[in-house]
Amino acid sequence: MKNIIVIICLLLAVIANAQTASITGKVVESDTNIPIVYANVIVAGTNMGTLTNELGKFTLTNLPTGYIKLEISLLGYKPKITDDILVSNNKTPFIEIQLEKAEEQLETVIIKKDVFKKNTESLVSIQSLDSKEIESNPGSNRDISRVVQSLPGVGSTPAFRNDLIIRGGSPSENKFYLDEIEIPIINHFATQGASGGPVGILNADFIKNVNFYSSSFPAMYDNALSGILDFKLKEGNKEKTNFQFSLGASETALTLDGPIGKKTSYIFSVRRSYLQFLFSAIGLPFLPTFNDYQLKTKTRFDDKNTLSVISIGSYDNLKLNTDLENPDETQAYILSKIPVNNQWSYTVGVVYKNYFDAGNHTFVLSRNKLNNQLYKFPDNDESKPKRLDYNSTETENKFRYVLTVRKSKIKYKFSANLGYSKYTNTTKQQVFSNDSVSVLDYNTKLDVLNYGVSAQISKSFLDQKLLATFGYRADANTYNSETRNLLKQSSPRFSLAYNITENTSLNGGAGVYYKQPSYTTLGYRDFTGELVNKSTSKYIGLSQYNIGVSHTFTKPILIAVEGFYKNYFQYPIDIENGISLANQGADFDIAGTNSVTFTGRGEAYGFELLNRWNFQDLKILASYTFVRSFFTTLENNWVPSSWDSKHLFTATATKDLPKNWRTGLKWRLVGGFPYTPYDLETSSDIEAWNAKGEPYLDYSKANTKRLPAFHQLDIRIDKNYFFKKWTLLLYLDIQNIYNFKYKGQNYVVRQQNEDGTFLTNPEGTKYLLKSIPNESGTILPTIGVLVKL
Repeated sequence: MKNIIVIICLLLAVIANAQTASITGKVVESDTNIPIVYANVIVAGTNMGTLTNELGKFTLTNLPTGYIKLEISLLGYKPKITDDILVSNNKTPFIEIQLEKAEEQLETVIIKKDVFKKNTESLVSIQSLDSKEIESNPGSNRDISRVVQSLPGVGSTPAFRNDLIIRGGSPSENKFYLDEIEIPIINHFATQGASGGPVGILNADFIKNVNFYSSSFPAMYDNALSGILDFKLKEGNKEKTNFQFSLGASETALTLDGPIGKKTSYIFSVRRSYLQFLFSAIGLPFLPTFNDYQLKTKTRFDDKNTLSVISIGSYDNLKLNTDLENPDETQAYILSKIPVNNQWSYTVGVVYKNYFDAGNHTFVLSRNKLNNQLYKFPDNDESKPKRLDYNSTETENKFRYVLTVRKSKIKYKFSANLGYSKYTNTTKQQVFSNDSVSVLDYNTKLDVLNYGVSAQISKSFLDQKLLATFGYRADANTYNSETRNLLKQSSPRFSLAYNITENTSLNGGAGVYYKQPSYTTLGYRDFTGELVNKSTSKYIGLSQYNIGVSHTFTKPILIAVEGFYKNYFQYPIDIENGISLANQGADFDIAGTNSVTFTGRGEAYGFELLNRWNFQDLKILASYTFVRSFFTTLENNWVPSSWDSKHLFTATATKDLPKNWRTGLKWRLVGGFPYTPYDLETSSDIEAWNAKGEPYLDYSKANTKRLPAFHQLDIRIDKNYFFKKWTLLLYLDIQNIYNFKYKGQNYVVRQQNEDGTFLTNPEGTKYLLKSIPNESGTILPTIGVLVKL
């Protein structure tokens, strides 16, 4: 096999000609979209360049194929270096470059290779990744959720999931945006009430870059506590239709992009998984199938008006592999626990921008929907009544208006948002409580109107040594009298960046943030059908403080350290088990379906160390985070949260080699998470086990145990071939190359006789239980093929 691969690579190297590529683009002012005339556009690291014309447009030809960066400069504007751009023979990419006006007129322009951008609206705790870093991230297989796990402060679970645990917060505390449209669901088989799932929905072919905020969010973003991921999407080709076919670790994909008339471009993709065939072949007890699509169109009516249409959707089906012959104890346990899951979701939205001399208006209108079905038969015996039958939908219609104005060297940003949400839920579930089994059977229809406003001001002081941003937002909804008042959810915030020297900056920020509880909590009903959380619900609150220092060397090397403290209040606590809902969200279940009290508190604190190298052909991102995370119980006792991993370390390095080769590696360590031991007495009760199909936890000992640390080394090799009319991109990605075996909390199963019946005590009231190891991890190689036509 190795010899065949070598021969194929040699043949392709002979066939591939030394072709040249082109790129076109436009340079405009960032706030007003006014074309910038006679700006210098230079290919970084070369003498190749040109000037923009009277329309702000430029064209560069005879470029070497592969990834390039552009340097743009003009007197009166801040110089800029773009992210990596892939150029090839068969496709001429179009790129729009936005320059900010300089507050002081300079006599000369000096282009500093400052690739560590600072956002004037969020001066601390922000990281950016471009398309090249996303495409080539080792161990991620072009899954953007896994790429983000490389960033400082981001923890992850060792399981096959994309949960983002940011600075000790729950996966439910994050928000995601695609070109200013909120996308509630970014993973297949998402956990309702949270955000995680095993596979990302977003297609890496669409992503131009992503900005990741772990605190000090811009005020126009609502309903987030721990993190915001702001994805910027590519535009379709403006000259001709292009096709791309890809074959990856879990799916095949087809992407098309091109023009629609003279003013509109589009990019569209569909993907389908083949995991069910692989999982069946290797004997896994569940068979997932997923499908998704993604679409963007961009219409430029003129320099003052643009319209974007964004849509993304998925359809997922998780079946059980009940045809397994002689399943072992682990397989049998998973088969008995996991429910069948059918899920679909979509988001569609439009973004209209109108530019004027001092700024712009932005209008965003969107609709998203999640339909989630889970059901489970006891021991997968369809002749018995279902122990779980769950059907739910979440539908949101949203409108947001943003006004951006730059006047007298001050940048203002105002926003207002309005949303109408509808939640339905039909649940029939067996529940064991107070030594007996009952059936929770209810229907919910819930309508909620959401509204909010925000304002933000950014200005430089002390000859531009000090940059300050002050923001305020307020949110409310019509769920109850407590949540209706905007002033009850008042969120002031500020951030500062002071340049001690030309290369050293002191950064700090503080703010208050609020998040509406999940619809699963707001719409939960008890056995009597009462909406039990109606009268007590409040917004979940967080006060957050950050301070750090960063130093950029003369070469593109950044070292930074940042400390953080997060103080949660009004966090819901499950009245049944006494534990904060902050511990939920990283399982294939539903989060938040509980009767709760909003009296919980929490805190997370720690520090991050970051070392980042951004050379032309070498990129290194290494980060260490120390984090502690605690939440209170119903008895007001502080216990470690389920995300209290203490130590996070990630080192990612990629190196460009001659002849379009690239190699990379990533090593990741996540400290052991706390866990709650089993209540074996309750679990052994026959009625209790049959109602749930798995053991019960002993919440009197919540998170008193701790799992071992998880670590993994991934490597990746890329090779690109550029032909006259098509491009071939190949990669080999090997996850967990040294075959680390992770030991999770042991499974507890029922003992069986040789005929498959379950052993009980002499009275026939309790199952005899035993513990079996829960070990996961294997070497996982993947060959990826992308063909661009």
